[in-house]
Amino acid sequence: MLLSMQDISKSFAGVAALRSATLEMADGEIMALVGQNGAGKSTLIKILTGAYALETGRVAFNGGNITFASPAESQAAGIATIYQEINLAAQRSVAENIYLAREPRRFGFLDHKRMRQGARRVLETFHLDIDVDSPVASFNAATRQMVAIARSVEQNAKLLIMDEPTSSLDEREVGILFETIRMLQARGVAVIFIGHRLDELYAICDRVTIMRDGQTVAVSAMRDMPKMELVRHMLGRELAAFEALSESVEAHVERPVRLELAGAASGVRVRNVDLTVREGEISGLAGLLGSGRSETARIIFGMDRLERGALRINGQERRYSEPADAIADGIGLVSEDRKVDGIIPDMSIRENMTLALLPKLRKAGMIDRARQDEIVERFIKALAIKCASPDQPIKELSGGNQQKVLLARWLCTNPKVLIVDEPTRGIDIGAKSEILKLLRRLADEGLSVLMISSEFEELLAAADRITVLSDGVSVAVLPRKDMSEKALLAAMAHQVD
Repeated sequence: MLLSMQDISKSFAGVAALRSATLEMADGEIMALVGQNGAGKSTLIKILTGAYALETGRVAFNGGNITFASPAESQAAGIATIYQEINLAAQRSVAENIYLAREPRRFGFLDHKRMRQGARRVLETFHLDIDVDSPVASFNAATRQMVAIARSVEQNAKLLIMDEPTSSLDEREVGILFETIRMLQARGVAVIFIGHRLDELYAICDRVTIMRDGQTVAVSAMRDMPKMELVRHMLGRELAAFEALSESVEAHVERPVRLELAGAASGVRVRNVDLTVREGEISGLAGLLGSGRSETARIIFGMDRLERGALRINGQERRYSEPADAIADGIGLVSEDRKVDGIIPDMSIRENMTLALLPKLRKAGMIDRARQDEIVERFIKALAIKCASPDQPIKELSGGNQQKVLLARWLCTNPKVLIVDEPTRGIDIGAKSEILKLLRRLADEGLSVLMISSEFEELLAAADRITVLSDGVSVAVLPRKDMSEKALLAAMAHQVD
């Protein structure tokens, strides 16, 4: 056994990020490490590599118990990490990057000849013939990744951790990467492959460790883990909490289309998305991590440029250059991470709620405080926001009430389309149900809601239709009458008729 992590727990500010998690690997094994955002993958890896201190549990590596105090110590022990954003010195040469912080010297000076020779030698083992004196920045993503791998091999790494290694590679480059990984495996190097593209995991990995909510929930040989079962383990279920809401959703007649994407593409994450949101409905957007859900929302809201395809609002084609254009068309966005992109923690509920409305609250260059107070009081009451007063700092509210304030921020602009990205993330089960019922009521009153969620039980409970994305492509549309746990899981696992 090369690596054994047992009963690993870790908390931040009293919130558990890991709860008795485990990870085991043998020499030369390729292990897939999967889970949705917040599952605990990154925290587990940071404990292994010494970026986070071990609180409870035991880590054994290469025959002995270890506790690394820093990433440098883990690297010295034979653990190398290649992150999604490749950590190379872009303006330094290939040879300099391969020997970074380990440069050979002769008579006290850098021995550039030895560096060049060593760099060529290790790159030749991967059938890579490039100019090792050229800066890394002059090469494409696949070549830069090979340089990072070569550096790890030159350091005699026994375990290589690869975080989303294919995210910026095309199909040919992925093939080259997989050939390189198999060469490393043949030498006895073990690889932790963190990824979300299921087909790639099944193509390259021997086993899979699945995490959810800070715990290791399943470990299996890839060949013994059907795709639908893998997805089920990743997502979990709390369906019972939302069954009553599901019964209240009626099958609507076909209502007018308010928003439409046709063949939408932007960057590497959105490749061909078709999406329809109708008046007075909740349209769900589902897919695993990396499927392009949030990136699709960014296109609609004008945060990312639509490179190909069409965006139509009420039948009229639009090309937004910035969010202000989308807001002017009646579109609002409650972003995925309310703490990073949503709330301003030290500002009051009043200030947070009316942020998007400020241009319309100006009167003779000043904020019309009376009108602002009237709007804030109205939405505190309408959304049942529990607070001491509108002047209370928003950071003092519960997660559910913070989310209501963010909903109110856009509702007070009188939007026609409201995009909610992970609207119930980080809030308790009771608040989740309350938020979903609120969205349902808003839709029944005529608002068009695009709801992005990793929680498939919430989508099944609240949505009138669900569009499923996989690797930036819309692969299925499930109307209310065809929705089921099985149908949604099958679509997310690419098993579409």
